[in-house]
Amino acid sequence: MLQGVNMKEYKDFGEFVREKRNENHLTMRVFCKEIGISTPFLTDVESGRRNPFDIEKLNRMVEVLNLSSAEKDQMFDLAGKKRNTVAPDLPEYIQGREYVGVALRKARDLGASEEEWMQFVEELQKRRG
Repeated sequence: MLQGVNMKEYKDFGEFVREKRNENHLTMRVFCKEIGISTPFLTDVESGRRNPFDIEKLNRMVEVLNLSSAEKDQMFDLAGKKRNTVAPDLPEYIQGREYVGVALRKARDLGASEEEWMQFVEELQKRRG
């Protein structure tokens, strides 16, 4: 994963949810009440039998589990991977900016490497401080 140094890697979204919930000492019942889902649904998500929650519930999870920015990104990446799609926090950004689609296609067509993308990210961070 690219987001953060020393980030724990999780095998899937369900494992991430289960471990973060347990780290926060939240029972399934309390966690479900906090984010507005049923316990059987959470059981299925944690075991990998169902897809991740919708974006609103994912955002609520960030609050309930007090996730850091890097953990939030990791959660969204795992949710997207489980759904076999882009992370659910990105479509609105991508669709709302035509130039992002142009940049992604150009990078794809030119075979941009991870190193080139990381240089691009570092340059953006330098400019934005």
